[in-house]
Amino acid sequence: MTLLWIPLISLLGSLLSAFTGKLSRNQSTAITLIAPTVALLLAIDLAPAVFAGEAVRATLDWVPILDLDVSFRLDGLALLFVFMILGIGILVIFYARYYLSENDSMPKLYSYLMLFMTAMLGIVMSNNVLQLWVFWELTSISSFLLISYWWHKSEARKGAKMALAITGGGGLALLAGLLLLGNIVGSYDLDIILASRELIQSHDLYEVALVLVLLGAFTKSAQFPFHFWLPHAMAAPTPVSAYLHSATMVKAGIFLLARFYPALAGTEIWFILVGLTGLVTLLVGAYIALFKHDLKGLLAFSTISHLGLITLLLGLDTELATVAAIFHIINHATFKASLFMATGIIDHETGTRDMRKLNGMWRFMPYTATLAMVAAASMAGVPLLNGFLSKEMFFAETLHQQLLGSMSWLIPILATIAAAFSVAYSARFIHDVFFNGDPIDLPKEPHEAPRYMRVPIEILVALCLIVGMFPNFVVDGILRLASGAVLGGEPPEFYIAIWHGLNLPLLMSAIAVCGGLLIYTQRRYLFQFQASLPPINAKKGFEKTMHSVVTWSQNKVSAIENGSLQRYLMLMLIVVLLSAGWPLFEMSQLVGQNQLTPVDIHNGIGAGLLMIGAIGTVIWHRTRMVALLMISVVGLMVSVAFTRFSAPDLALTQLTVEVVTIILLMLALFFLPQKTPKESSSIRTLRDLGIASAIGVIVGSICYALITRPLTSISDFFVANAKTGGGGTNVVNVILVDFRGFDTLGEIVVLGIAALGIYKLIIHLPLFMPGSDSEGRPWAKERYPLLLASISQSLLPLALLVSFYIFLRGHNLPGGGFIAGLVTAIAFILQYIAHGSNWIAERFTLNYRKIIASGIAIALLSGLGSWVFGRPFLTTWFDYFDIPLIGEIELASALVFDLGVYITVVGATLMILASLGKVTANTSKEEVNI
Repeated sequence: MTLLWIPLISLLGSLLSAFTGKLSRNQSTAITLIAPTVALLLAIDLAPAVFAGEAVRATLDWVPILDLDVSFRLDGLALLFVFMILGIGILVIFYARYYLSENDSMPKLYSYLMLFMTAMLGIVMSNNVLQLWVFWELTSISSFLLISYWWHKSEARKGAKMALAITGGGGLALLAGLLLLGNIVGSYDLDIILASRELIQSHDLYEVALVLVLLGAFTKSAQFPFHFWLPHAMAAPTPVSAYLHSATMVKAGIFLLARFYPALAGTEIWFILVGLTGLVTLLVGAYIALFKHDLKGLLAFSTISHLGLITLLLGLDTELATVAAIFHIINHATFKASLFMATGIIDHETGTRDMRKLNGMWRFMPYTATLAMVAAASMAGVPLLNGFLSKEMFFAETLHQQLLGSMSWLIPILATIAAAFSVAYSARFIHDVFFNGDPIDLPKEPHEAPRYMRVPIEILVALCLIVGMFPNFVVDGILRLASGAVLGGEPPEFYIAIWHGLNLPLLMSAIAVCGGLLIYTQRRYLFQFQASLPPINAKKGFEKTMHSVVTWSQNKVSAIENGSLQRYLMLMLIVVLLSAGWPLFEMSQLVGQNQLTPVDIHNGIGAGLLMIGAIGTVIWHRTRMVALLMISVVGLMVSVAFTRFSAPDLALTQLTVEVVTIILLMLALFFLPQKTPKESSSIRTLRDLGIASAIGVIVGSICYALITRPLTSISDFFVANAKTGGGGTNVVNVILVDFRGFDTLGEIVVLGIAALGIYKLIIHLPLFMPGSDSEGRPWAKERYPLLLASISQSLLPLALLVSFYIFLRGHNLPGGGFIAGLVTAIAFILQYIAHGSNWIAERFTLNYRKIIASGIAIALLSGLGSWVFGRPFLTTWFDYFDIPLIGEIELASALVFDLGVYITVVGATLMILASLGKVTANTSKEEVNI
């Protein structure tokens, strides 16, 4: 279970960081660093088992019947990413302490960073693809929060929305692809999916699933044509950019390609889609990076280019290309994180990132300049640095592929051209910033950064040098381990060396370096050419597209949602007619083989009253009070029908709900016109009558077809297991508090939210209070008749006693918490009617919000108590006890859950009533008590 603690500790760190606002900057940073450091130590502790060839797994049952578990795995690929996510994350957090100003909320950034870290850890460690997708979407949400950290800036808000829209859309495509893979394989377990390559690739839906998964990966990793969101994410603080570009977010897309490589790769469509997408992204990113004047913009497009390089390697049909892709993931993380941090120092100490102003920084910050130049040289692929080694492997693998058939010779040429542009923009980064004359109109006097702000860059640059000079000593083990996990077996034999002799890859490197320097020295011609091209503003294009989509959607919605309830019902009923009515015409015979129950006089009278009440409601719907009385007849007859067909629990519930509803509706109708004018034309009336009649025919036919056919119901299971499984003979109550207790918990939560919503809507709502009825007669002067007040006080203790009795007997006889709660609420409602809100407020200091919260908390805690004994959530415990003077009695934990239901129902009902009563009483006292 050690494995489960890695993402859990990271999540706890996010919560802990949010509460460090009153601490000093050093204290806040130190507390934040605890969680990733402990998680990293746990990963290091598990590393020996992974290096021994074991894939460490940890699983917690969630919904076993649906094959849904909380499942994590740690193999070579996951271990590599865990090290990068946690290691670079620690350096970024330490760096952010010096980067943020006094006006920036450090706990807020730390909390978001830790949440982002948790999401990435969840992605790389998930062993269930649906769980992986949940963490995948969490990266989109947390990156939105990070990019919009400086929310007061327009570019931050727009960049965050763009990133969320693109990556969120890709996430939906990924979900569809993962669902298809799970359907093909028959499981959402990642181990099973990765081991089912032949089954997946032979399936008819393989191409569809592949494209959907690739859409998710390409949008997240900013592959062409989805690359445009990444540069606009530079509106985030530089520590966020460093983390996002090196070890997280964009690397999540690369990880997805690598993770599903054993199951999806090896086919022609994989190589074409992945290889060509990577190639185009490599070239586009490298070319555009050269023309960016903003330092972070240059690094953003260079990231796009390098991600394209890794994607291209994963799209080449060679095992060594996969090894090279993994190696470049490591190298890119180190030099790109250090470059962004160096850029942050330059911005922090000069006040600008514009390379047209940043000249001659070598004189002002030589130490930072040295670190940045080493990292930039690694990005360019200069020998003795780690970037050179993986680019050499990249060049070598482009020579051994058949991606374009007979035209495959283009791949190494285009790769060399892209590498030359990489050298060119790296040379521009070095020369234009640190040399090239004197600075121009800098907002601040440049100087070196604080000593400890440079420590993370020193560590990363040292890794660039050490890996570049001693690759087999430093990364050979983890590289073989991760490559084996991607390839699904033993990795091919390889040996990383600085010198492989005079060969074609070395010549390609030399051409790239010389060509890149030549491009840089002659860049003015390229700049002139680029300036002559039509400008492409991705942000404006995206915003225009989104505006068009929103406008189109609004027009379509407005055409349907025009404020007419009549139209909404008509459209809904037409859909019901088409979907439910069409199959009836395909049935050869409506009636089944079951005999119908004879209709006696009692059933006939009940059905007649039910129809009269319904028809009366329609006829007198403009006279609101009469319509309310008619619909109450319908509710009453439904209660009688439940009683007639042996459903006393439903009858009690229906009856109490009717009483409460009628009273609340009468309060609401007090503020509405007593009569409404006729607005529908005769044609519309005929239309509505036709639709209603058709619905009646369809629903009646379906009911007739069902009751005349044998029906196998799940009720037999509940009847057989109510006593043995839930400890109660009242099957309905056992279902509510045990078998489907989670549904009941959700319902009382919704009830509480609805009551709070009504309270907030009404509490300050100015309403017209009529002074007379519809006939112009003023209301009676005696608002609270003495007779009603006297009777209500006498009935209160009796009603509460009945409520208590119904509550206690509910587990074995008709009753329960919901019905008892409504009976109690009715008793209190009667007091409101008889005495008024002020009288109640003076005698009962009830805070209904706290009552609702207490009820939900009791119900939730009773369910959580099951976990203490290793049972599923809301599992009922029951036993029999011999109590003196009482005798043997059964006690069940469901009674505690039912108590939570009871309290919530009472609180929610009375809150709604008190809110409506307050509007009429126009007092402030109830506002305190509600």
